[in-house]
Amino acid sequence: NNMAEAKDSILESDEWKKAVDYAITDEDIERQMKLLGHMSVSKHREYIQTATTDNIRNWSHGVGDDNPLFCDPDYAAGTRWGGVIAPGMMIGSVNSPMKGDPTPDEIKKLRKSLFRGIHVFVSGSTWDFYRPMRPGDTIYSYNGDETCDVKASEFGGRSVICTRKDVKVNQRGEVVAVYRILRILTERKTAAKKGKYSAIQPATYTDEDMDKIEAVYAAETVRGDEARYYDDVKIGDSLGNMAKGPLTVTDVICFHAGGYGFVPYAPTVGRLAHKNRKRIAPFYVKNEQGIPDVAQRLHWDPKWAQAIGNPMAYDYGTMRENYLFHYLTDWAGDDAIITHVNDEIRKFNYMGDTQFVHGEVVDKREENGQYLVDVMVQFLNQRDEVTVKGTATIALPKKGRLAMYPEVPADLAEEAARMMARHWELSKT
Repeated sequence: NNMAEAKDSILESDEWKKAVDYAITDEDIERQMKLLGHMSVSKHREYIQTATTDNIRNWSHGVGDDNPLFCDPDYAAGTRWGGVIAPGMMIGSVNSPMKGDPTPDEIKKLRKSLFRGIHVFVSGSTWDFYRPMRPGDTIYSYNGDETCDVKASEFGGRSVICTRKDVKVNQRGEVVAVYRILRILTERKTAAKKGKYSAIQPATYTDEDMDKIEAVYAAETVRGDEARYYDDVKIGDSLGNMAKGPLTVTDVICFHAGGYGFVPYAPTVGRLAHKNRKRIAPFYVKNEQGIPDVAQRLHWDPKWAQAIGNPMAYDYGTMRENYLFHYLTDWAGDDAIITHVNDEIRKFNYMGDTQFVHGEVVDKREENGQYLVDVMVQFLNQRDEVTVKGTATIALPKKGRLAMYPEVPADLAEEAARMMARHWELSKT
């Protein structure tokens, strides 16, 4: 009852009405279409700019991954890599400001207040990996939207679906990875009124239920330095079972503490929060105590999550994407290389939900001197709903031959080197 009263209090407040009084407009869509294909340097400073053994370990622990290749320098020194490397998807949240030529005025005009006050969900991603990130590597990026589609959404009325391409580059001008992010933009007001998920009840667990989850954790293994050879893998092989959850606010806190900054909308404190409220006022909405707080608090504040149409708080989609990478590397082992990942986030992962991860080998092939296996993965929650579908390609060692990263496409390598050369040139002035 107290939760319902708090939700009603928010919904009836003038602050809430102002916060949701933003709609996806035809003008916004037209401007977004004109921005497609325009690549710009990323000037954001993430929480992590340069990889270290400490922040790689902290990131890994923030997603529940204790693989010693990522967490133990002494162990990692004895692997084929000669030292710690980062779990691949960490690269998506590492960035140092990149310098580039001034943004054209017409692009600035198109971007100004674009989709102001509209809610954004990460709904999936596609990754291509070309080399590891090692301690000492500083990561820069340039990005731009590749696609934009408009559709009717069951959850939020009219929605806009955009794919943004991020090219992640190290200080040597080498492409480390290309990260394509699928984002869904919805109207807060429409989502709140629809209430599609309002009937979902919080998960509860008996001691017996928890014992079953603990048994899955206890049976999980890290392949580690026992090489998984291409020769021994068969189509239909299971990748094993993994558990993630039950989800708690602590999990979200650990993910942030591990290095997820959510820049440029990062949670901030005191004077920094004051400056952020002045910079992006629509991102701050008063809570039931009259305190302006970040809209992203729906990941830990159940009252705010309910006010915009969800029954309770839920995770960041990026968390489950990193869980997927954890699952893949546990199976593949230290000598393998994850070269490609695609994931679709199908359902919310609410506080209290448990994700059970399963996968299998669906194909194996030799291509361009590499020995590749293709796998499919699903996340299934305690309600037997598929919340994530993923596919991945893994380069495995063949007996007598190492697994290798794919070559960076020549035009992409040249573009990245040119962008970094310009960055260093401008850094001298």
